[in-house]
Amino acid sequence: MSKDAHPPRRSAEEQARFEQALTQLFEEQITFNRVLGLKVVRYGPSGPVMRFEMRPELVGSYMHGRLHGGVISAVLDTTGGMVLVWAIAEKHAHEPTAQVMHRFIRFGTIDLRVDYLRQGVGRHFEASAEVLRLGSRVGTAQMRLVNDEGLLIATATGAYICS
Repeated sequence: MSKDAHPPRRSAEEQARFEQALTQLFEEQITFNRVLGLKVVRYGPSGPVMRFEMRPELVGSYMHGRLHGGVISAVLDTTGGMVLVWAIAEKHAHEPTAQVMHRFIRFGTIDLRVDYLRQGVGRHFEASAEVLRLGSRVGTAQMRLVNDEGLLIATATGAYICS
C-alpha cells in the first residue's frame, strides 16, 4: 500500500458490530446514562444523536416541571464525548471493533461550558454534537439539546482527553 492510500474501511458487518458495541457502552455500561434514560436514536455521517424522555425523576423545578440543569449538562457532556468517540472510530475505520473500543479506556471530560437558552420543557429531548477539533490527545465538540418541538434548549462546548 502506498503512503497516500487509505487503509480499507471496516466491513458493513464490522460497522454494525461497532455501532452495537458503542450503543451498549453508552446506553448500558455507563450506568448514569441508564439513570438519565439516554438512548441512541441514530448514527449518521456526523455522528450519533441521543434521546431521552421527560420523567418526574429528571425535574429540577418542581413548581414548573422543568428539566434539571444538571441533567441538561450531563446529557450534553455525554453527547460531546460520544461524537468524539465516533470521530476517533472513523479515524481508525480499518480497525476491528475490539481494538477501536480499547482506545476509549482513558477518555474523559477536561472542560465543559453550558449555555442554558430556554426552560427545559418538553415530552422528550434530543442531543446532537459536532467535532470542532480532534487532536492526538485532546478533542473539542459543540453540542445542542432540543425539545420535542425542535426548540433549542441549551448548547455546550466541551474539551475531552482522547488518549
